[in-house]
Amino acid sequence: MTTDDSVVVRSPFDGHEIGRVPSCGPDEVQEAVAVARAALAEPLAPWKRAEILDAAAEAMVRHRDELAIIIAEEAAKPIKTARVEAERTVITFQAAAVEARTLVGEIVPVDGAQPGEGKLGFTLRVPRGVVAAISPFNFPLNLVVHKVAPAIAAGCPVVLKPASQTPLSAIRLQEILMDECGLPPGWLSIVTGSGGTVGDPLVEHPDVAVVTFTGSPEVGWSIAAKAAEKKVGLELGNNAPVIIEPSGDWETAASKISVAGFSHAGQSCISTQRIYVHRDIADRFTDALVPKVEALVVGDPLSEDTDVSALISKGETERVKGWIDEAVQGGAKVLVGGDLEGEVLAPTVLTGVTADMEVCRSEVFGPLVSIISYDDLDDAIAQANDTRYGLQAALFTGDLDAALRAVHELDFGGVLVNEVPTFRTDQMPYGGVRDSGNTKEGPHYAVREMTRERLVLIQR
Repeated sequence: MTTDDSVVVRSPFDGHEIGRVPSCGPDEVQEAVAVARAALAEPLAPWKRAEILDAAAEAMVRHRDELAIIIAEEAAKPIKTARVEAERTVITFQAAAVEARTLVGEIVPVDGAQPGEGKLGFTLRVPRGVVAAISPFNFPLNLVVHKVAPAIAAGCPVVLKPASQTPLSAIRLQEILMDECGLPPGWLSIVTGSGGTVGDPLVEHPDVAVVTFTGSPEVGWSIAAKAAEKKVGLELGNNAPVIIEPSGDWETAASKISVAGFSHAGQSCISTQRIYVHRDIADRFTDALVPKVEALVVGDPLSEDTDVSALISKGETERVKGWIDEAVQGGAKVLVGGDLEGEVLAPTVLTGVTADMEVCRSEVFGPLVSIISYDDLDDAIAQANDTRYGLQAALFTGDLDAALRAVHELDFGGVLVNEVPTFRTDQMPYGGVRDSGNTKEGPHYAVREMTRERLVLIQR
């Protein structure tokens, strides 16, 4: 979509201008939905959808380095982490291509009852309609692909509103899909602008059938209320806990958490945040973790050496720093970090935190983890569950009974054993409960959210 007005996109790291995008409003939303509606009237056959998605996977390989630079610039994601994000899109597109080829209904045993004798019943999966996709800043490419690829596989045209801070990855993706992969006009339109001027008209549009949103619980639930008659999928926040038992490999846990708590400055819904360590091993675990966090390199996202760079905005940096200061005033202790290195918040490890502190009860979305000691597994599970969120949780243990207890008692959308809660592979079911959302992502699952079953009944 184009308008006469534009918005400057700036680097979160040093504030330099990296691009300009249209400042869209209700008129552009209306145009985009109309174009998508027209595309829906000329459906793509499943084989063609799969062909486009396969071509997209191949294109992501060719454009990996280019896309990684865009991600690093607009999101301040370290370049080596940005490359991983670009590479992940390959899996997402490949998995969606499989779904396009294999999306089927099921046989309905209507002749299992006397009135159904002589009848054949089955279901088809058909597209729900136009998809409104609203994506966040923290994975500005792959989370866009997690919405766009399943929609294409399902046969649904998409109107995408990318995050205002990071629209450039999405725009480049659209160019690649249309110029190199055979995606017809109207199947992916982008409207750039604020939630009030673009997001609200989009989710409330009567010709939008599906809304898929990733972001904060407050915004997500308000969208669900505004779009009550639509299919609304929400992937929201988390304050991911990990429990480390004495029988678990705490050294491996420390190594993984030193990455999982600080990758992209902790700006991930499943960034490890609350670390519950059994008192018997708490000192040894802490002694293993702190030097690894101290060794993380803070700096320019385009430097190959950088591990942690800026948060998405100065306001977010001030918020997280304020939460750290609040925790310290309440008795917590900073083991490493806690201050700014230039304009970048240093990776931080806290201990002595309490459940009522913001760093524990809310989603930090910053480079911060807290270590909390516990005496028995019942207590650890209860503390981990004491949250309004419920996306993913984890347990390190060598005890099968403890693992099975955690799987059944941790009230989260995903429970990982001997892995950090930050782990995700793009084809797995991914989603939470409570204020973590109401849907499952991953192409196999998202395609089913974007289609509906149609019953077919044939009399012999």
